[in-house]
Amino acid sequence: MKFQLLSLTAFAPLSLAALCGQYQSQSQGGYIFNNNKWGQGSGSGSQCLTIDKTWDSNVAFHADWSWSGGTNNVKSYPNAGLEFSRGKKVSSIGTINGGADWDYSGSNIRANVAYDIFTSADPNHVTSSGDYELMIWLGKLGDIYPIGNSIGRVKAANREWDLHVGYNGAMKVFSFVAPSPVTRFDGNIMDFFYVMRDMQGYPMDKQYLLTLQFGTEPFTGSNAKFSCWYFGAKIK
Repeated sequence: MKFQLLSLTAFAPLSLAALCGQYQSQSQGGYIFNNNKWGQGSGSGSQCLTIDKTWDSNVAFHADWSWSGGTNNVKSYPNAGLEFSRGKKVSSIGTINGGADWDYSGSNIRANVAYDIFTSADPNHVTSSGDYELMIWLGKLGDIYPIGNSIGRVKAANREWDLHVGYNGAMKVFSFVAPSPVTRFDGNIMDFFYVMRDMQGYPMDKQYLLTLQFGTEPFTGSNAKFSCWYFGAKIK
């Protein structure tokens, strides 16, 4: 991963834009970066997201944080979200080619590393929630758990995942959890929607894609650094 980072430096200058406000965000390179400390009230701590670079519709960023208290509460979701034209039904999408390369450092880290995707029957629904939420946990660090109950192992994007299904209020949540951390991922995210449709009756012909984001959800830890060396997504 370090070799990849150095090789990319030659093609894209560092921007080093730090976002530290609760919902401070910035658009760059076809993505929206958001520090998104939505759950900070459940504990105490600090967090900043730094945009490292953008190149050829790909991005690199990192988040530095320390959070304590509210042991089982998510504090935030520092992320990069793909900017795209809304109004596309999930069933009309051929592929969502996604890739991510990441690592973590720090003390007593309890966090996930995950894609977070919302869909709704209303294409103009607010983008902070939806009728359905798809999470793809590439990393589960510490004793944390997704919403809902496990319904067993499934296969998507040429890997096995533990699928959890539950509700966050009225929103149905599907969480695909890697049995061990996947620090480098490349795959078609539509595969996960097909599993949702075939196993759980997800109505992909009636749902519009609202957001596609990648980042980390911290619970607790100190002197943590989440490094996303590469994130890219293309909808076709």
